[in-house]
Amino acid sequence: MDAPLFVISVAAQLAGMHAQTLRSYDREGLVSPGRTAGGGRRYSHRDIELLREVQRLSQDEGVNRAGIRRIIELESQVDALRSRIAELTEQVAELQDDLLGARMDAANAAANAIAGLRRDVVPWQQPGTAIVAWRRPRR
Repeated sequence: MDAPLFVISVAAQLAGMHAQTLRSYDREGLVSPGRTAGGGRRYSHRDIELLREVQRLSQDEGVNRAGIRRIIELESQVDALRSRIAELTEQVAELQDDLLGARMDAANAAANAIAGLRRDVVPWQQPGTAIVAWRRPRR
């Protein structure tokens, strides 16, 4: 999607615009295509989609170029935030797995410690389950 493939004439045709319009959008910073070593513009599939969106916003929605620039900036920020959310969600899942493993290790260590107690030094008794019935004495 981001590989610069198309020269300006092909990109203009794919986007349904004139090449001069693409140059204008580039100068204004609305769409920034890749550049060759000689300085020629090379447009990617993502650039073509962005050109179409700029045209739609301008012609169909009546948004001016400053508004379009702001919309593009905000959409870019939203994409970055979504990416960060995905990273953090993955990190939380990893930390939860690590915590579960640590809890299991602690439980095993506690069980081993109890099992290793010397019975003659620290007597260990299972809790009793006997029931005692108490009756009040008669007076």
